[in-house]
Amino acid sequence: MVTIRLTRRGGKKMPFYHVVVTDSRKRQGGTSLESVGLFNPVARGGETKLRLDVARIEHWVGLGAHMSDRVKQLVKTYRQQSA
Repeated sequence: MVTIRLTRRGGKKMPFYHVVVTDSRKRQGGTSLESVGLFNPVARGGETKLRLDVARIEHWVGLGAHMSDRVKQLVKTYRQQSA
């Protein structure tokens, strides 16, 4: 099953996440099929907090991919900000 989920990057106490499309059987930090965005919860100043490629996410969902609960929430937030 294909899943759209977050993969943690960054250092200690400085989390940074990539939103990736991956096989759910693979481990969390393993290889991914495609990177479709990023999420930086501790963004300061002019740094980007959230960037998503909604068209690619919709493409993968159309092919049967499932989004994690956190990614669903981030997509909803991103769409509200864009509108």
